[in-house]
Amino acid sequence: MAEVKKAEAMQSATAEAEPVQPELIQIEVAYATPAQQQIIKLRVAAETPVQQAIEQSGILQYFPEIDLSQQKVGIWSKAVKLDHQVRDGDRIEIYRPLIADPKAVRRRRADQAKDEGRADPVTGGRKRERAATESE
Repeated sequence: MAEVKKAEAMQSATAEAEPVQPELIQIEVAYATPAQQQIIKLRVAAETPVQQAIEQSGILQYFPEIDLSQQKVGIWSKAVKLDHQVRDGDRIEIYRPLIADPKAVRRRRADQAKDEGRADPVTGGRKRERAATESE
């Protein structure tokens, strides 16, 4: 009986000495420029922060212009913070800064359409052709 307890004590001591391996999950890290796109698949420990996953991916060597303190990141098109923990199957996306304000671009395009006569000068919408029934 004493030998059984001694064996159990040795097993528990051995189990305590062995480091617990973290569960690994599969993720992707993506970044694109007009000229090049890179998607890197890697396995990281569960609950790894986004910033650490990006650094582990090695994508910063491909694109040294990436500045995580300035650029926004997201998972599957939803913005997240750098300390957000990744989950299995996540795709981390690093977003480039906008070159032009989207509102200003739309306004400029609408003004151009008005100037060219393709848009109603009052509403800015498309010109509608009157139906033949209305003109009679």
